[in-house]
Amino acid sequence: MTINEETLNLQLDLSKPLYEQILYQIRYAVARKDIALGSRLPSVRELAQQLRVNPNTVMRAYQELNRDEIIETRRGQGTFITTKSHKIQHIRNNMAAEAIKSFTDTMKELGIERQAAISLLEEGEW
Repeated sequence: MTINEETLNLQLDLSKPLYEQILYQIRYAVARKDIALGSRLPSVRELAQQLRVNPNTVMRAYQELNRDEIIETRRGQGTFITTKSHKIQHIRNNMAAEAIKSFTDTMKELGIERQAAISLLEEGEW
């Protein structure tokens, strides 16, 4: 699967740095298996052109992904999504934890008790 603005579903949110949005969308696409393990990513310049952003913005996102071992750069070959499935599971778990925190915070703000929130979850569609 090629990575482009459609894959990343990048919508500019002026309240957040653009590199963080790119970073999140790549993580999210990998966690959802929209981007397979071992997939080659576009070069920094290619993705910057596709997304119509400054190459430094993409470079910063790639640096963060590399630091977190989600991507790896192979000299002379390009940049690839890791093949380490445990790294991707870690991303998935972190995103799930963030979603749960957001849900519980919202329930608290609405004054919904824990058991009532659990009932809502059990009644919901999965």
